Amino acid sequence: MRNNLNHSAPLQKLWALSLLVMLALPSYAQEPQARLDVHLQNNDQREQLTRDQLLRLIAEHNVAKWIFTKKITIAGGRKVVPHSHPVLTLNTRHIKDDELLLATFIHEQLHWFIDSHPSKQAAYERLKALYPDPPARFPEGSGGITDTYYHIIICYLEFKALQQLLGELKAWQVIKFWQQDHYRWIYSTVLEDRYRLEELVQDLDLDI
Repeated sequence: MRNNLNHSAPLQKLWALSLLVMLALPSYAQEPQARLDVHLQNNDQREQLTRDQLLRLIAEHNVAKWIFTKKITIAGGRKVVPHSHPVLTLNTRHIKDDELLLATFIHEQLHWFIDSHPSKQAAYERLKALYPDPPARFPEGSGGITDTYYHIIICYLEFKALQQLLGELKAWQVIKFWQQDHYRWIYSTVLEDRYRLEELVQDLDLDI
C-alpha cells in the first residue's frame, strides 16, 4: 500500500499543477474553439491586448465554422496590414473596436476558405462577367484585377458572417465603415449587389 501511495504522489502533484494553470487562464482561453496557435511577433503590450481581445471574441461568438486555419500571428506597427497567407496575420489597430477586429479575423479566414474551394475558378469567371471593368487600384479595389474579383466574394461572405454573428445593424455599420476605409468600391458593391451575390454564392455552393 505504501508503494502505491508513493507512486501516486507525483501524479497528484502534476494534476494539482495542471489545475492551477487552468485556473490562471482566462475562461475564454480554455474554450475548445479558442485553441488557436497564436504567435506574438514582438510580445509587446498591444499585441498581448489584441490576443486577449481576439480570444475573448471567439469565446463570445460561435465562429467555429469560419475558422479554416488556427495558426495566427499578431504583429504591431503602423506598416502591418492584415493578411491571410502564408500565416494569418492581424495587426493591433482595433484594440478598442471589437466588431472591427472580429470582422478582420473572419475576412482573413475566408481567404483560406476560398483558396481551397473547388468553385474558386467558377466564381472568378462569374464575377468577371458581372463586373467586366472593376476599379482595381487601392483604395477602391484591392490592388489588382484578379485579387479584386476574389475580394468581392470574400467581402460578401464577411458581410454574411457578421449578420449571423452580430446582427443586421452592426453588420451594416461595419461594412459602411470599411466602405470609407479601404476596398471602397468592393464594399459598396457588396451592399448594392447583395442579392445578385447571394445567388452566385448559392449556385456555387459557397455558403458557410
